[in-house]
Amino acid sequence: GILMSKVWSCNEWDPLEEVIIGTATNARYPFADPSTRLAEFPERELDEIPQGPFPQYIIDEANEDLETFAAVLEQAGAVVKRPDVLDHAATFSTTAWHTQGYYNYCPRDILLCVGDRIIETPSVIRGRSQEMFSYRDILLDYMRSGARWFSAPRPMLLDRLFDFEPGKPVPRNDEPAFDAANILRFGRDLLYLVSSTGNELGAQWLQSILGDEFRVHLLKCAYYGSHIDTTLVALRPGLLLANPERINKDDLPEFLNKWEVIYSPPMEGLERFDDAYLKNAIGSAWIDMNLFSIDPETVIVDSDQKGLIRLLESKSLNVIPVKLRHSRMLAGGFHCVTLDTKRSGELATY
Repeated sequence: GILMSKVWSCNEWDPLEEVIIGTATNARYPFADPSTRLAEFPERELDEIPQGPFPQYIIDEANEDLETFAAVLEQAGAVVKRPDVLDHAATFSTTAWHTQGYYNYCPRDILLCVGDRIIETPSVIRGRSQEMFSYRDILLDYMRSGARWFSAPRPMLLDRLFDFEPGKPVPRNDEPAFDAANILRFGRDLLYLVSSTGNELGAQWLQSILGDEFRVHLLKCAYYGSHIDTTLVALRPGLLLANPERINKDDLPEFLNKWEVIYSPPMEGLERFDDAYLKNAIGSAWIDMNLFSIDPETVIVDSDQKGLIRLLESKSLNVIPVKLRHSRMLAGGFHCVTLDTKRSGELATY
């Protein structure tokens, strides 16, 4: 019979059918080495990077919130998959370095869906280089269903990759290195943020594997912190949410010229964190801009972000307020902790 690929996901907004949601179980601070420093803590010295497991209460509360979020998506009719739990405390190595694992909280970072392709990306952080093994059974199932499963060239992640100009933490172009979360999908056009978790060579590799049917556009702006999804959010065809501190309309490539850009109001609820919590937090103050679309009319947004919710409602979006209490600590909002592997709809140009 005809195989029906379980992977079909072309953009950020088509109606959701299947999604992977991460887990906080066994989550640890990323191992203090030059890769982690570049990607997460470019302002700090190695011995200032927090180490070891995240506090148990954070893991427990994060897992509770992920369960609640999963239930909301199931209620909306989506199939929800979860990764296998890994022992992130185990040490592993190459001939050039050794490290420990990080977490499985953000499937968005290491897997990219483009149509019926699912691509394991060459993450900049050494401690993430075995993370995709927790998705292995899911990926095998997808492949058997007809999906095309790729893995980027495995990066060597040598120390020199992480030599960066002060104020411009971008991995050198020694080899393709990028996280899937550097990319926003607009059908045949993909927007790729050059940042501390993605170099230009990564975009070039991605273009080479996707071929002429797709166009990978570089986004270079004043922001070098890791991923694109606290800088820009694609809400539906013609409507973009942007971070007012990081981007203006002139930064955007030509294919987005006719799109309306709305700017997020300041984030709310920041006072609930004390200094000690923030000193150890990996995410930026803007993490809760990181919303997730169930369909072009419906978004899931952090329940504290009243101003953002009002703005979205003024654009006729239905907002479902949900909370990830430790999005800031674990550097993952609703877009980060999901991988939307199946959405209905066609591959199109917008």
